Amino acid sequence: MFTNTVLLGVNNFKKWLKEWKFAPSFKLKLKTMKKVIDWIFNPPVTGQSSILILRLMAGGVFFWEGILKFIYVNQGVGRFTKLGFPMPEMTAHFVATFEIIGGLMLLFGLLTRVTAFYFIVQMIIAVLNTKIALYLGTSPLPLPPAPPKDGIWAVLHEIRSDYAQILTCLFLIIEGAGRRSLDFIISTSKKVYTFSGK
Repeated sequence: MFTNTVLLGVNNFKKWLKEWKFAPSFKLKLKTMKKVIDWIFNPPVTGQSSILILRLMAGGVFFWEGILKFIYVNQGVGRFTKLGFPMPEMTAHFVATFEIIGGLMLLFGLLTRVTAFYFIVQMIIAVLNTKIALYLGTSPLPLPPAPPKDGIWAVLHEIRSDYAQILTCLFLIIEGAGRRSLDFIISTSKKVYTFSGK
């Protein structure tokens, strides 16, 4: 009985000691995580108003591409089936829905960093799933109508819009949505401005 109590006490002390050693690193991780979350959800909003042009371009393309996936089977379910995605109908509808909602969010400048990050991930997945097979000449999708039909030049030609979308979204992550955005309106409504007589 006494031995069990001593062992229990020693084990509890060891557990407490491990937790105590872990606490500073946990606090540092928690502090870092708070900074990351703050960076994501509080983007700079004082950028030039002309950032709206980039948001219109990227958001518009994602918005109408999402609609096209519902309207034309070859752009949605058919494409996802040919590429071998699991549950192609559900996957196509999921991607299309998020393209429509995310496109609107970019157009209005709402949660711009989160939305742009999602689209970068989506575009990288799309490039990896379609362009590698094009490079190898094994793509299940129709080949480009004019040469080059496979190889690096075909990939570079076909990737041009994906490349532009990725870089535009990267710009929006770094610079934020600009002054003509809902992010700006939300950000400035949280702040209280005081003017001094100096």
